Order: sequence, then structure tokens, then C-alpha cells
Amino acid sequence: MKQLYKKISLVFAVTAALSAPAAFAENLPKVAFKTNMGEIVVELYPEAAPVTVDNFLKYVKAGQYKGTIFHRVINNFMIQGGGYDKNFKEKPTRKPIPLEARAALEKGLKNDVGTIAMARTEDPNSATAQFYINVKDNDFLNHQILPDGDPVEFLYRGNNTVAPRAKALLATAGYTPFGKVIKGMDVVEKIKGVETGDSHMMQNVPKKDIIIESATVIK
Repeated sequence: MKQLYKKISLVFAVTAALSAPAAFAENLPKVAFKTNMGEIVVELYPEAAPVTVDNFLKYVKAGQYKGTIFHRVINNFMIQGGGYDKNFKEKPTRKPIPLEARAALEKGLKNDVGTIAMARTEDPNSATAQFYINVKDNDFLNHQILPDGDPVEFLYRGNNTVAPRAKALLATAGYTPFGKVIKGMDVVEKIKGVETGDSHMMQNVPKKDIIIESATVIK
């Protein structure tokens, strides 16, 4: 019963933080990104994704994001950055962190419009420094709990799919949201609409550099 109460309390805490009116929100960590298109401020939720928030703040404090770019921009999906400088030199990172997508979802945090989340490879436990900001509700990026059985039926990018359980677990692991934009969504909206193309063996690259000039923890 105590565990159930604790879980309900955590869900309530994150839900309250997402609505963000109270003094509780004032105590949450916040990071300001100064970009060449304007300022974006994100509020972080350590109750929902403690390892992810700690990892992100360490990168911010170490100056990891200064001079990096938003290198992948897809209108009606997300904007991604934090990994490359304007010459497309990839910045070194620490070791990857474990995925917290399920824990975040259980506490009410989803890949909804305005949320910030960790980018990763196909390996669920591969996130390092790169992040993205959702510009629409991307439910398919959330963790999914699979039914019993093998093979298993699940929803993949809006379509019912059947696959071996091991493959389904990878496909439904999800991506970890860990905060949301509380200031500068107008800047996010401007970024998502920029002209993009192919560059440096990548797709959806902005044709004009969108540079993170600094990232600072707000106290």
C-alpha cells in the first residue's frame, strides 16, 4: 500500500510540475539556451527521469552545448541538437545512460509538444548528450508496455505490427522526455520552419546554421 501511495504521489508531483503554476515549479532545475534565433528555456523533471536530468545538467555545466547546432530539423516532428559544432565535428561525450522512458511515462511525462527528450541510436541505452524538442505530440516515441506472447502485436508509428518479442521490445522501448519548454516556444516554432536539405551525409539539415551560443543553468 505504501508503494502504491508513493507511486501515485510521484505521478501527482510530475503532473503538478507540468502545469507549473506553483512554488514547487520554482525549485525545479531550469536551463536557458541562447541561440542565434532567440532564447529557449526548459524546465527539468528529476522526479520523472533522475538519471537523465542529472546527465543533462552535467553536460550543461561542462559547457558541452556551447557552439553546437540544431543539426536535424523536421517540421511537424522535432528539432534535434547538442552533438555537433557548425563544422559538423562531433563533440566527445561521456558513457551512455540507461533509458528512463518507462519511468517517465509512469510518472505522466510523454513526448508531447514542447517537451525535451534524449536522442539515441537503436540501442535504447545509448543516449549521451544529444537532445530533441518535440514540436507536436509524438505518441509513438513513448514507451509501450507489451502484452504477453511471442511473437507479439504492438503499435509501431501508428500501425499495428507483429514481430518477435525481442524485436518488439526494442521497437517499443521509447525515448526519455525529461522536461519541457517554459519560455521560447516561439523560437522553437521559428526553428522548426527553417529550410533544410542534405548535408554532411545527413538529411533534414538546416541550410543556415542554428547555433546554441550558450546553455546555462538558471538559479
